[in-house]
Amino acid sequence: MMDLVSVIIPSYNSEKFIEKSINSVLNQTYKNLELIVIDDKSPDNSNKIVEKYMEKDKRIRLVKLNKNNGPAVSRNKGIEEAKGRYIAFLDSDDLWLPEKLEKQIVFMKKENIPFTYSSYYLIDEEDNKIGKFITRENADYYSLLKTNFIGCLTAIYDTKKLGKIYMPEKLKKHEDFATWLKILKKIRKTKGILEPLAIYRIRKNSVSSNKIKAAIYQWKIYRKIENLNIVKSVYYMSHYIYNGLRKYR
Repeated sequence: MMDLVSVIIPSYNSEKFIEKSINSVLNQTYKNLELIVIDDKSPDNSNKIVEKYMEKDKRIRLVKLNKNNGPAVSRNKGIEEAKGRYIAFLDSDDLWLPEKLEKQIVFMKKENIPFTYSSYYLIDEEDNKIGKFITRENADYYSLLKTNFIGCLTAIYDTKKLGKIYMPEKLKKHEDFATWLKILKKIRKTKGILEPLAIYRIRKNSVSSNKIKAAIYQWKIYRKIENLNIVKSVYYMSHYIYNGLRKYR
């Protein structure tokens, strides 16, 4: 019997894209899943879209937060609610290819690893393909400190082996990166799938488009979360800047 996978989607002002994201989950060849949508006190009509799908598919749950808290709190609420052995993440504007879960779960069991990730395609707001990001085949704590090559939309971890790993809520950005570092400190190393299995949407107002803010949060992770000294922080920050300039080329 296939193990249950819990898919967590945080939702805030998601009505433009969330239907496509939901469909990409429901169309997976791996069927034993639950989809947990966390409404982060969204003022738009995204909840109505989710509720429409809930009427058709009992695997979908909608959890509504009392106030807007940001993605870390939303994802943690999803992790808390999750019943599956495996926990997977997807943002409300991103997509999965149909065999994403099946290929990744098979890979995790074959390689006997509790945490993995994959490459992904890039699209714009009109669904036009604009490139792809090829990840690295091997990951450890120190290689990830230099640059985050693990896309949140591709990450899956095994709660049977790791327990539930929660994201640092004091971070408003890059909380996923801090979580992957936490996992890699625990397991030392892991592997990724070079084949693109997901589709990342680049939006004009996305967090990643603000390079200065992103760099500030990166520095905060080095100094406040990982407690690196100033020399090591400068060393890894220089790699982060260099790799950031090259990331989607």
